[in-house]
Amino acid sequence: MQKKILLLSTGGTIASVVSEAGLVPKESGEQLINMLGELPYDITVEDILQLDSSNIQPEEWKLIAEKIYENRNKYDGIVVSHGTDTMAYTASMLSFMLQNINIPVVLTGSQVPINVVLSDAPDNLKLAFAAAASCHPNIYLAFDRKVMLGCRSVKVRTINFDAFESVNVPPVARVTSDGLVFSDQNVPKNTKDMKDTTLNTSINPHVSLVKLFPGFDPNLLFAMVESGCQGIVIEAYGLGGMNYIRRNMVAAIGKLIRRGIPIIATSQCLYERSDLTKYEVGREALLEGAISARDMTSESAITKLMWGLGQNWDVHQISDFFNTDVAGEVTIEKNDNLQID
Repeated sequence: MQKKILLLSTGGTIASVVSEAGLVPKESGEQLINMLGELPYDITVEDILQLDSSNIQPEEWKLIAEKIYENRNKYDGIVVSHGTDTMAYTASMLSFMLQNINIPVVLTGSQVPINVVLSDAPDNLKLAFAAAASCHPNIYLAFDRKVMLGCRSVKVRTINFDAFESVNVPPVARVTSDGLVFSDQNVPKNTKDMKDTTLNTSINPHVSLVKLFPGFDPNLLFAMVESGCQGIVIEAYGLGGMNYIRRNMVAAIGKLIRRGIPIIATSQCLYERSDLTKYEVGREALLEGAISARDMTSESAITKLMWGLGQNWDVHQISDFFNTDVAGEVTIEKNDNLQID
């Protein structure tokens, strides 16, 4: 029996056509499917958006999550066609909005519109359907012959077809001459044997992502908070180091945390994890209450913070949340509580 797959079309480059204003999403989901030829799945299409992904924001995340939740028991898997620029953010947020999802949900898109002869869109769509038909339940991103956990995916290239990478964990599966080959190192948990799927789209987008650089004025953090920012992710140096000479970032973080503003510390380095316990410049921040993102992507850290704040949690509850692996977004080592004795 053929697997039943739902395609939710949201626009993006994959569905774009040339206009006087540049590429504009115009193709429907049915038009995308018609360009693929015959597929071994029972596919249903629903067009829910027609947007460049630069325009996909929290309101659209909620709509996509609600559509997935509404259809989760009607299909064996769901594919979401999406623009590439914010796809990693959407995939990460869906991992928190749809915890314990009971089917595979696979996001995909393309670097070139599907109506262009040498487009990468057909292969990416076919891969997404194959993943939706065979992966364990979770949120994924399929691109250029790789299937990745959505909450570990990052866009790293603007033109090359190999646009996304799976950061700090191997891809869930790759396409080889043997077909879709799964990695023994990274098989996501099967949530069908766990809790029921929950839909929770309550988020607080009043957060900020700051990349630390030499000379950054810590007073800008206070200005952000005065303007309504309620949580901050700081991409710090290396393992998470922050300066405290002259421009005292560490002291500023302590003051903000005592005011109830959670500060998440991650690394500017794409690979490997932040570790605030290793150097003095990290330990000082940890002592002031900075919360380590460990090996999370910045996309996952900022969306996790939005979701946590949406639950009206305080700093301590946000810290506990960041010490919890929800969907494979973070590696929690045994006896790893990131506290200094």
